[in-house]
Amino acid sequence: MKNILCFASALLFQFTFSQVSGNINYQNQVRYVDNNIAVAIPSNNEIFINIKGLANVKAEKYVAIFSLTQVGETAEEVNELMDKRLNTALSQIKTNKTIETYIDMVSFVPVYNYTVEKKIFSRKTYNEVPGGFELKKNLHIQFTNPSQLNDIITILSKNEIYDLVRVDYFASSLETVKKELMNKARITLQEKVKNYETMLGETFANTTKSINDGFKTSLPTEMYKSYEAYNSSTLALSRIANVNQAAKTATLYYQPILDKEFDFVINPTILEPVIQVMYEIKMVISKEKKNQKENKSYILITPTGEMKDLNINNPQ
Repeated sequence: MKNILCFASALLFQFTFSQVSGNINYQNQVRYVDNNIAVAIPSNNEIFINIKGLANVKAEKYVAIFSLTQVGETAEEVNELMDKRLNTALSQIKTNKTIETYIDMVSFVPVYNYTVEKKIFSRKTYNEVPGGFELKKNLHIQFTNPSQLNDIITILSKNEIYDLVRVDYFASSLETVKKELMNKARITLQEKVKNYETMLGETFANTTKSINDGFKTSLPTEMYKSYEAYNSSTLALSRIANVNQAAKTATLYYQPILDKEFDFVINPTILEPVIQVMYEIKMVISKEKKNQKENKSYILITPTGEMKDLNINNPQ
């Protein structure tokens, strides 16, 4: 009885653990994790120091862009139908005073159809003739709370507006965050330099140094990936019958930049899609000492051809 209970507990533990990983790993049952640390071979004359920082910044404002297309036989009909859809939706959306909207005119073009011209003893001729008009507009909606997007989509869908093109994220604190990243990276760099001095038992105060740095910002719209989670039959039916595969549903998920490759992270916990700001600083320290002072010799040639040594380095 104890063996049965232990076996059942082991199965329960494995099932619980597999659920934590998510369906993204369903097709890849065996995963290899490389635990090796990439450490470059040290140079004889130079020391390379690299510091990377990451900041997760929550957006303060969002702008959703919806695309609308309307066709009709006449220009008046197209505009009337488009305005009816937009005005009805906007009147409901604007009841929330924190939401702002903007209508972007994209295109207004005629639509052509083909008419057949029949001739005796010759091929048919197809002529293009105006068949109506097509109007395209984009609706920009600015909001401050991500949960408001659900209400916006509900209102728009009732007015036959379904195409959500993209959602942009904005934060006014990016410059402050960049300064915080630079300050933290500077402290981390100084600590690492001091650590190297301790390990080598020498100082880098009089050595030649070069430094370079840079920023990179990633927006949530750039960080979505797709995957398919399914399990197909293992029966080998292709040799004995025609097999029609069912369409597999593909979905998207937000994949932020992982913090495992950074020396420090500001706001490490991520619950919702965020703006991610990265900062990297690289320093090269040469072990060769700086030349304290270069002694140069200057010679003056007089009009008579006489050469005199000018002792500029050690003036009397």
